[in-house]
Amino acid sequence: MKHYRTRAFVAAALTAVALVASGCTIGEAGPDHENTAEVEEASQDAEPEVSVKDDATEVDPSVPVKVTSAGEGLKDVTMTNEQGYEVEAKFNGDHTEWTTDEVLGYNRTYTVKATDRNGKKTSVQFQTIMPSYTANVALSPLEDSEVGIGQTIAARFSVPVEDRQAAQDAIKVTTEPSVEGAFFWVNNYEVRWRPENYWEPGTKVKVEADIYGKDLGGGVYGESDNATRFTIGDDVRTVIDDSTKEMTVYRNGEALRTIPVSLGRDGAYATPNGIYMIGDKNPSMIMDSETFGLSHEAGGYRTAVDWATQMSYSGIYVHSAPWSVWAQGSQNTSHGCINVTPEAAKWFQDTVKRGDIVEVKNTSGETLSGYDGLGDWNIPWKTWKAGNAKDNSAA
Repeated sequence: MKHYRTRAFVAAALTAVALVASGCTIGEAGPDHENTAEVEEASQDAEPEVSVKDDATEVDPSVPVKVTSAGEGLKDVTMTNEQGYEVEAKFNGDHTEWTTDEVLGYNRTYTVKATDRNGKKTSVQFQTIMPSYTANVALSPLEDSEVGIGQTIAARFSVPVEDRQAAQDAIKVTTEPSVEGAFFWVNNYEVRWRPENYWEPGTKVKVEADIYGKDLGGGVYGESDNATRFTIGDDVRTVIDDSTKEMTVYRNGEALRTIPVSLGRDGAYATPNGIYMIGDKNPSMIMDSETFGLSHEAGGYRTAVDWATQMSYSGIYVHSAPWSVWAQGSQNTSHGCINVTPEAAKWFQDTVKRGDIVEVKNTSGETLSGYDGLGDWNIPWKTWKAGNAKDNSAA
């Protein structure tokens, strides 16, 4: 009996504890319960949220517009411009977010109307940027091209750029493998990018100029984005030595051929020394000295030439010169170009590619200007790396 009463007492005690514990649990709502109820009530009353404020002006058209549900999801969203065109857009998976899916236009008025599943509605109207002018940007080298180890990247704008820093900040250069490089403006229209040293063959390069919506200064905004990608080919270099009147072409360190040459006449038209990049290749062309400031009356020329391979914007080419074969290898007779035989000129043009390096040395001339257009490597790396985005005095 004693043992039975003890068990009964313990069971009664446990039952009492359970009742007390149950009473503590059921008797009152905790703070978490209250907060949840408040959030649910607020969500039921909340309107959809638009990322752009009503009556906003000067809105960046390159930034997507978003509408977010504060409740259970969005029922319907439309966005139209002042002409009634409905902007393309997309919902996320649970319809809690809506985002524009096409680029907006400049100087437009847009109206966003959104309805949530809770029945709440919102409407927002705004205006995008109204540029005074817009600018395009052309990129080189061309898409999917293979270029030489000296090829620099060029971004040329259609109008002068006042805010150079904003313009170059909108350009991204990605290389594989990674290569350090820097921007440098050669004039108010064009910025270049290059590494400290020549590229390694096989390097892959991607350039993205995301200028749309960007303020380039002076009321000018970027009109459209642009991009290009290219690959660095074989290491092809040419050395032109006036002391020997010879031109030697190397590929990946191996000398392919040495060719007699006749350079610019000493005293009057000496070929500049320095580093050149190969540019355009013309099977035939008319060379007219007046395009470079030398009139025909002052000793200039207008001559048809074959196999003309560009070395500078200032008019220096390697080209066929059958009239000076007698002088090639012994004396200088040209107005600055590199004269070779017709056969050698064709061979050279077939061998080199855009961006290959040509070094001219030991002439009586000065050094090719780094601002020439194909003379970028004549600007010291220290100067190039420091940049000149804050100086827009160059023409």
